[in-house]
Amino acid sequence: MTKRPAFHPVHNGDKVALPFSAAEYDARLAGLRDAMEFTGAAVVVLTSMHNIAYYSGFLYCSFGRPYALVVTEDKCVTISAGIDAGQPWRRSHGDSLTYTDWGRDNFWRAVQSVTGKGKLVGYEGDHLTLSMRDKLEEALDPLVMVDIAPATMRQRLFKSEAEVALIREGARIADIGGEAIRAAIREGTREIDVAMAGRDAMELAIAEAFPDAEYRDTWVWFQSGLNTDGAHNPVTSRRLQQGDILSLNTFPMISGYYTALERTLFLGEPDAAALKIWQANVDTHDYGMSLLKPGVSCAEITSQINAFLAERDLLQYRTFGYGHSFGVLSHYYGREAGLELREDIDTVLHPGMVISMEPMLTLPQGTPGAGGYREHDILVITEDGADDITGFPYGPDHNIIA
Repeated sequence: MTKRPAFHPVHNGDKVALPFSAAEYDARLAGLRDAMEFTGAAVVVLTSMHNIAYYSGFLYCSFGRPYALVVTEDKCVTISAGIDAGQPWRRSHGDSLTYTDWGRDNFWRAVQSVTGKGKLVGYEGDHLTLSMRDKLEEALDPLVMVDIAPATMRQRLFKSEAEVALIREGARIADIGGEAIRAAIREGTREIDVAMAGRDAMELAIAEAFPDAEYRDTWVWFQSGLNTDGAHNPVTSRRLQQGDILSLNTFPMISGYYTALERTLFLGEPDAAALKIWQANVDTHDYGMSLLKPGVSCAEITSQINAFLAERDLLQYRTFGYGHSFGVLSHYYGREAGLELREDIDTVLHPGMVISMEPMLTLPQGTPGAGGYREHDILVITEDGADDITGFPYGPDHNIIA
């Protein structure tokens, strides 16, 4: 009887163009190895989509299967499931091993073949489940385990020139989606139909700008009426009505890199109460963007915006933080939580960081001006300020649809 392997290389085809150059990935791995040296980790086992994509270029589709990137002093190896065949090899920087379904825990056998046993192992404490941690300890018999996730997040906060260039393209394509959405808004049209117009426009633009990429995960949230009260409310089949408050949200995804455009609009003239709240949120947005500059902490910026809203008796309508980092992240994976405009984040802004300003005021149903008001721009922190890379206009002068 033929012995079936627990894992094996599947080098099917040649390496293809990745989102970034080999030198870029080598620089990222050098930063990770610096963190390994600092913590004493001899090997790191990364399991999250965002970190595997950041250090190798490979963005996996789990579907219930585990994936990893194993990094040692001189190796970088993706560990992927047999269902993907040679795709992880073609789309990763470094080597690749494929584990088979022919034995339980073949994934960990493949990992152990690279790591060895009895080492000081770095892992992602914010991603590895309790059951998977138990399996790691059983398979690798680590001398010590150290959480490497905070160090990887700090590294991801500082964007390279190549990353900023890709993010700028994402912001440009988000604007394209916004224009398509604006053009599709009509009384009687369903939210889902408007959302699809924006999504299709962005996917076509991504394919044109990035012909070597994989295309997936681009989406739109287009909300109307009561459905605008939350920033992450899904699209529905509700039909637009005259007088509706509208929320436009476009999210192009380029090789794991997320960008966003978010705007408040009205179908027909808003009443005086709505116009007052909308303008107040626009003023908050302008004020918030003026605060984004190097040397200021996220908590300081948050405190100043809070005071701005409190002076106008609107702080009670704030629903979440005022902005967050951009990079390798998505609505279902990744988060650079160390760079968010909230009271409990003391991170200081530095050149090379990318952050949004996105104040939102939500007034409940039955209140004059009821609805969710939100504007959102992406800014790149520079040596002496910030560069707003979002171009779609905002405010009542631009976004009242007749």
